[in-house]
Amino acid sequence: MFNYTDLAIAFFIALISTFLLTFPVKKLAIKLKAVDLPNYRKIHKKVTPRIGGVAIFAGVIMGGLYLQPFHPHLPEIILGAIVILLTGALDDRFAIRPVIKLTGQLIAASFLISSGLIIDRITLPIIGMIDLGFMSVLITVLWIVGITNAINLIDGLDGLATGVTTIALSSMFIMAIIDARVLAAYLCIVLIGANLGFLYHNFYPAKIYMGDAGSNFLGYMIAVVSIVGLFKNIALFSFIIPVIVLAVPIFDTLFAIVRRAYNKEPIMMPDNKHIHYRLIATGFSHRKTVLIIYAFSALFGTMAILFSYASLTTALVITFLVLLLLQIFAEIGGVVMGGKRPVIDSVGRVFRRREKQQ
Repeated sequence: MFNYTDLAIAFFIALISTFLLTFPVKKLAIKLKAVDLPNYRKIHKKVTPRIGGVAIFAGVIMGGLYLQPFHPHLPEIILGAIVILLTGALDDRFAIRPVIKLTGQLIAASFLISSGLIIDRITLPIIGMIDLGFMSVLITVLWIVGITNAINLIDGLDGLATGVTTIALSSMFIMAIIDARVLAAYLCIVLIGANLGFLYHNFYPAKIYMGDAGSNFLGYMIAVVSIVGLFKNIALFSFIIPVIVLAVPIFDTLFAIVRRAYNKEPIMMPDNKHIHYRLIATGFSHRKTVLIIYAFSALFGTMAILFSYASLTTALVITFLVLLLLQIFAEIGGVVMGGKRPVIDSVGRVFRRREKQQ
């Protein structure tokens, strides 16, 4: 089914292409004045070029040209990606209104839906497979727009979105290989390669940002891969698998929505209260904050893989562990219970008690 040599070659083509193309893209960003300016809600102190997502997109295309995958929905997937990329690039240069960005995302989603690529069913234990019927289009649109924006919102620190999406895509790639989802595996491997090629330039201290062009493109592609692969999984809770994989950006997005609604602020208004900013505010360095979020993303990705092939009992245990990890993650970031840390403090007391007994 899979030629692993071809997958490896495509990976390195995407990686090297993105690595090399980022240099001229950085110069182009400066020439076009597509730069990120420091302000009150941002951590970086100097003007930094963005639209690095253009290099990621180009690397993905180069790797894809080598693999030359065939899939009936592929033309629409590519058209949607182009719309997303252009919309993000325009925002990187001109700071367009949120409604225009949303329109671009809806247009991209419409390409997929018109081709028939939708979330048409989910699987539940005992009940089995459920056909979503007329709700499938709405759920598909919400998923694509939601995940696209979730990745965009978490792109607040050097290398954060690049690393988180790479970890998520790696989990998806493993599941795609196991389930023989060819297109999902092909998309994952070239996206991973392109991300790693860009990460050299983007990790702290970043020389270039991916911008909305990159974060929106990656969010869109992860949404597409999950529809092609994860939602088609026959696991007991197929609809939970992509949610676990993307637990960190989804949690951050939901928290931002609740926070802004509670404070009567516009939902689309940017701020500096995301989980990564909270971690820095608690005393972690920039680099440590990114690595902490990487670690939690890797844990969730591992749990998603285990969840995919678990029995009902094991799936329930993993679900409990996921919720526990989310609670710990929220406590570390100080985003729940007024900064209190009941779970972390309880674990700490247990360890201190054991040390005294020894």
